Amino acid sequence: MYKKILVPLDGSPLAEAVLPHAEALAKSEQAEIIILRVPNAPVSEFLSRDPMIAEMIMTDMEKEAEEYVHTKVVALEKENIKVTGITKDGPVPEIILDVADEMHADLIAMSTHGRTGVSRWLMGSVADKIIHHAHIPVMLIHPN
Repeated sequence: MYKKILVPLDGSPLAEAVLPHAEALAKSEQAEIIILRVPNAPVSEFLSRDPMIAEMIMTDMEKEAEEYVHTKVVALEKENIKVTGITKDGPVPEIILDVADEMHADLIAMSTHGRTGVSRWLMGSVADKIIHHAHIPVMLIHPN
């Protein structure tokens, strides 16, 4: 039923809570997992103060994201799961939806961070945005 499962990760243990579920599904369906990491850019006001520092920070963040994805890809390959790793800059919900379309994913599997109240209002909910705009099924795992 599922051939490609997109798993967006932000590097946190909360986000990684979805991995065992995605792995089990990929194994049972003989599906490919697509690991996606979107580096979190610092607030633009901070970056605009010194362009050299901003460039160094962004370069370091991109390198860290690529290394993170590579580590996850290697771990999944050891489990005999077909896997592709992607890093891409931009607004997180839009990038997730774009990559899902570009890679012809059948499912987006992700963890929620469980934010409520003011923190959810201030930070927004990537999961909410994905649920409301995805054209494919979305599997949400609460990390607890």
